[in-house]
Amino acid sequence: MPLLGEKGNSGKPATLALKRLLSDWDQGSRSTRERILRDFIKLNEQRTAPELENELANCASLFLARLTAWLRLTYMLGTCLQLQLKAVSIFIGSCSGYKFLNEFIEVGGIMTALEILGLRQTREEDKMEALKLLLKVANGGRKYKELICESFGVKAVAECLARVQSDNTRDKARVLLHELANGNPKYQPQVYKALIALLPANSPSAKQMAAKTLRVVQPMVGKASPNIVDPALMMLRSYHLGVQYEACELLQHLVEYEDVSQSILVGVVSLLRPSIDDIGSQPQPAILADDSVGSIPGRALLL
Repeated sequence: MPLLGEKGNSGKPATLALKRLLSDWDQGSRSTRERILRDFIKLNEQRTAPELENELANCASLFLARLTAWLRLTYMLGTCLQLQLKAVSIFIGSCSGYKFLNEFIEVGGIMTALEILGLRQTREEDKMEALKLLLKVANGGRKYKELICESFGVKAVAECLARVQSDNTRDKARVLLHELANGNPKYQPQVYKALIALLPANSPSAKQMAAKTLRVVQPMVGKASPNIVDPALMMLRSYHLGVQYEACELLQHLVEYEDVSQSILVGVVSLLRPSIDDIGSQPQPAILADDSVGSIPGRALLL
């Protein structure tokens, strides 16, 4: 059934169509709700808040309430999670959609989205949609960024960046961390510390993205933290060229800060001087371990 898709729906016909839609949703099975979500996303992806209200007979909040209620009940099971998040994003990301955004926040939508990021059983595609949803919340302004941070959002997003396998999902988490720091002075230090904590991450991609974002966030924070020096220097020892490159770029940026410039120079010099452990850990060439080589006269070796 199309969702009020016929042109010219207004007044009583539109109200009847909305009642039919809500009735189908309330009484429908999972497959019915999945079909309704797909139709809704297809028809309304680019619409503004006034257009959504007009499409839903000025009762868009009734449908949004049903979406958020089902999301809160089923997100741990993963039931149509990607479709649900996309549908909710249409509401809160719509132009002039602050009313929908506030309704989403009032029912605990931010906490639900953050919990999705932390669930190990959640698919990466679903985590990507949750990050997109949170990014739309953050784009609402400083007030909404602070709400995400107050809900331990910085920690949840940073852990997501460190754990996920897809570079696309990691990059979306990186963009969200950057957005939470931008124009949000109250929580900039928290984002800054989270990014520093990501530098020793096991994933080379996570290291790169953290270092890349730190170059942008550092000027916002101002004073450089001494805790950034050692993990940044250790990135130079990575076997991944991308990690080495980002470490070099970050250190070149940090050396301009008096708080850490001396520590960086000392650390770089110490890395250039190999330690006894480094030398001892190098594998011995096989030719030196071959006893037969020692019995060959030096003249024969030269020949």
